[in-house]
Parts: sequence; structure tokens; C-alpha cells
Amino acid sequence: MDLSANRRLRRLRVGAWQVARDLPASFRYAAQGLGYSLLTQRNFRIHVTTGVLVFGLALWLQLSLDSLAVLVLTVTAVLVLELLNTAMEAAVDLAVGRRYHPLARIAKDCAAAAVLVAAVASLLIALLLLLPPLRSRLGF
Repeated sequence: MDLSANRRLRRLRVGAWQVARDLPASFRYAAQGLGYSLLTQRNFRIHVTTGVLVFGLALWLQLSLDSLAVLVLTVTAVLVLELLNTAMEAAVDLAVGRRYHPLARIAKDCAAAAVLVAAVASLLIALLLLLPPLRSRLGF
């Protein structure tokens, strides 16, 4: 990680141990979590990019509001699980440090598996919703 990225991450962690005193502080901490994930988590960036592409395609295909709502829910579920996976990994790393522990591996693997299951389900839902109008649009 380069020096400027390291400085940005340090800035995001300032005050992270504090309890939010008010609603704006709560939103600020949530934004810091999103910023941290976008900066440091490759898979989170992949899921965000994929979600944007899926929504672009859905809008181009003029999907119904019901179909768009289903896509929003599925993409959001994947992003939420990716954020929880990141939180779980950080908490496990904090608890065990640099030591190996089989329960730490199980916790991390299961959190990653939850993201994988949601991502596969999201992909299947996207295919079910996007393929029929895409085939019609392309004349297949």
C-alpha cells in the first residue's frame, strides 16, 4: 500500500473507537466504513461495479419497477454481506492477532461463504430478470 493510501486509511480510522454522540456522527462513521471498504476491499469494489453495470443494463432494458426493486434488494444483500464479512475478518484478526487458530479460519471462511451464496443467488436472479428482455431487444 502506498503512503498516500496509508494516510487516507489513518484519517478514516480517527475516532473509530468512539461511540456516536449524535445522528450526524453515526452517518459519518457509516460513511467511513463504506470508504474503508471501497479503498481496501477488492471484492467490495467488484460487487459495486457489477451492481452498477446490472442497473445500467436493467434501465436500458426498461425493466419494470418490480424487477428493479428485486435487483436493488439482491445487489444490496451482497454488498451488506461483503461489509459484514470485512467486519468479521477485522474482529477475528483483532482477537487472534497474527496467530493461526482453526476457529478463526472457520469464522472467516463461513463469512466469505455467505457472500458467495448471496452473490450466486444475485447472479441467478439477475439472469432470470435480464435475459428475457435482453433476448427480445437483441432479436433472439
